[in-house]
Amino acid sequence: MAEANDTPAARLLVVDDNKVNRLLLTRGLEQQGHRVACAENGRIALDMLQTDEFDLMLLDIEMPEMNGFQVLERLGTDPRLRDLPVVVTSSLEDMADVVRCIELGAEDYLHKPVNSVLLKARVDASLEKKRLRDMQKEMVRRFATSEVAQDLQQSGFALGGRRVQGTVMFADIRGFTSLVESTPAEETIELLNTWYALMFEAINKHGGVVNQMIGDGLMCIFGAPLPVDDHAARAVHAALDMTAMLQVLNHERAGAGKSLLRIGVGIATGEMVAGYTGTQSRATYTCIGNTVNLAARLESHTKEVGRMILIDPDTCAAVGERCDTEALGAVQLRGKAAPVEVFAVRGAR
Repeated sequence: MAEANDTPAARLLVVDDNKVNRLLLTRGLEQQGHRVACAENGRIALDMLQTDEFDLMLLDIEMPEMNGFQVLERLGTDPRLRDLPVVVTSSLEDMADVVRCIELGAEDYLHKPVNSVLLKARVDASLEKKRLRDMQKEMVRRFATSEVAQDLQQSGFALGGRRVQGTVMFADIRGFTSLVESTPAEETIELLNTWYALMFEAINKHGGVVNQMIGDGLMCIFGAPLPVDDHAARAVHAALDMTAMLQVLNHERAGAGKSLLRIGVGIATGEMVAGYTGTQSRATYTCIGNTVNLAARLESHTKEVGRMILIDPDTCAAVGERCDTEALGAVQLRGKAAPVEVFAVRGAR
């Protein structure tokens, strides 16, 4: 009969070269309501971790082929496994061994023979820590893009940036202020949610990362934090998809007797500094530099020339013959010391 257990049942992996120890640990953990798998050495355990999901590992130290220290070292170098809670169960009494296990990432250390009450307490505590870490990861995934979440998981969080080659896009809804004045607040929120859902779909499809949403506007990056090939072409094709989705949305709005939406998109390619800015308690992933400023100016200039997508010379050169572009000549953009050649994107080829 299983013992009462406030901790939800979990999937545990017992790693020990001694068959009796494995059986005893398995029996005790199953009585607590957990599902248990076993491995007789570290190498087998690592193979199992690659093919199956576990919530916690109970790990012996002295084993053939690959000992517990080596397993902990391997877990620490694998982004997918380094957060797996590990409770070491060992007959080693030297405090230096206990310290080494903790330094390598183990959650706790239990001496053999393992006391069943203490085992339950340590397992429950480790599973609760994992639950809280999983909740934290889910919050990161919810409020950051998958690429930023992956970068945080692989590299960790640190304020600062690095120089990257990428493409920046700014986009917003034209005449949004006037639209808000004549539209109920609830309808405005619904419109923004629809707008963002459609734009995110187009941007994510082409590997872009939306890092800012301000009212009806957004900023996104192609090529950071994770590098992508052909980031300029990806950005331009994302913009074309955005305009195509806007046409579908406008068809629906026209049928409902509502005003049609227009957007402006500015795209620039080049070097920028990308990274986390803010404080240790509140930060965001963004990029800064001349390329970012140029993309923002191009987006603003769409109002002057009545075009939906404007790009800079570097983006135009990178896209080549894959898009139909029109040279609009050199333009003196606000904040720029010298005129900039501007190109309008008319469609894909």
